[in-house]
Amino acid sequence: MAQTFDICIRGTGIVGKTLALLLARERLKVALLAAPGPRGAAAADVRAYALNAASRHLLESLRSWPDEEHATPVRTMQVQGDHDGAVHFDAATQGVDALAWIVDVPALEARLTEAVRYQPQMEWVESPVPAALTVVCEGRASSTRQEFGVDFQVTPYPQHAIATRLECERAHGQVARQWFLPDGILAFLPLGGPQGNSVAVVWSVLQDQVAPLMALPPEEFAKKLQAASQEVLGKLVLSAERAAWPLQLAKADRWCGALPASGKNPRSWVLAGDAAHNVHPLAGQGLNLGLADAQALAGMLQGRDYWRSVADVRLLRRYERERKAALLPMGLATDGLQQLFSRHEGALQALRNWGMKGFELSGPLKNFVARQAMGIH
Repeated sequence: MAQTFDICIRGTGIVGKTLALLLARERLKVALLAAPGPRGAAAADVRAYALNAASRHLLESLRSWPDEEHATPVRTMQVQGDHDGAVHFDAATQGVDALAWIVDVPALEARLTEAVRYQPQMEWVESPVPAALTVVCEGRASSTRQEFGVDFQVTPYPQHAIATRLECERAHGQVARQWFLPDGILAFLPLGGPQGNSVAVVWSVLQDQVAPLMALPPEEFAKKLQAASQEVLGKLVLSAERAAWPLQLAKADRWCGALPASGKNPRSWVLAGDAAHNVHPLAGQGLNLGLADAQALAGMLQGRDYWRSVADVRLLRRYERERKAALLPMGLATDGLQQLFSRHEGALQALRNWGMKGFELSGPLKNFVARQAMGIH
């Protein structure tokens, strides 16, 4: 007898696996289908994410939070702009243990994979299977999104992100650092636990700088980073390969819809994570938004009336409205900052320098922004 599924999740990254675990916990039968892509040996994953308190609580509830050495708490965040413009955030001031946690992506994916392995309500499949609801979590390059006729509205930035890892002469001190530089935005994210001296690097640079920077010998590239970071962590040594990808602001025009019914049974689809939206990484909120999608969708399905199918499009549209509303301010903020700091006119430089100093002294506004980023509402 053929296996039947309530939900088929296409895409088994962090958002896809998290959603699968949430849904299986509600006794829904879930099929997991890996996103199409190149197979074979892949380079080591150098990504790291800044996860907020809401994301940590969600992953802990699924027993998938990484060990301390792979989830470094950020006690302080320092943002350096033009001239003497600077903003500082401090966990103690906010009355919390950490502003965020810098999580090693391979370690988090390993914990989620282990949790999935022990969940009897899930099954790995090699091709799409019939299900009442298909959830697309394939990331920004989703092929299923196109298959379902969704228009993915992309605004490309004239920048690429370069990511790598560094070993530093000085300990990071649990400080996340960001510099808005004339030629890009540089972030150092602390790794290796509270006493660590390694950092994950995300450097957003103009497109024509990518090839020359990627071609530099490791020692020369490290020297570039050392100079750009004002040698705040001393001598730097590259400890991983470099990866680069284009940056964009993007959003799907529709996040859900109906599929042809199977007999008398309705079928629908819905988007989550990067398949639905992309923002600039300067605020470090991309994965937090995706995990919030997963939690909102699972909560919507869990709380549905007993007579509603998981394919009920009215229910899915409620999820779409809720998440689009949550995404809007973050998209506007990251896009506005990117646009503001990519301009080099003297008047604009003076304006943003004045703005950063004013924001640093703003008190309630600064605290509100900090708590929103931490996922504390």
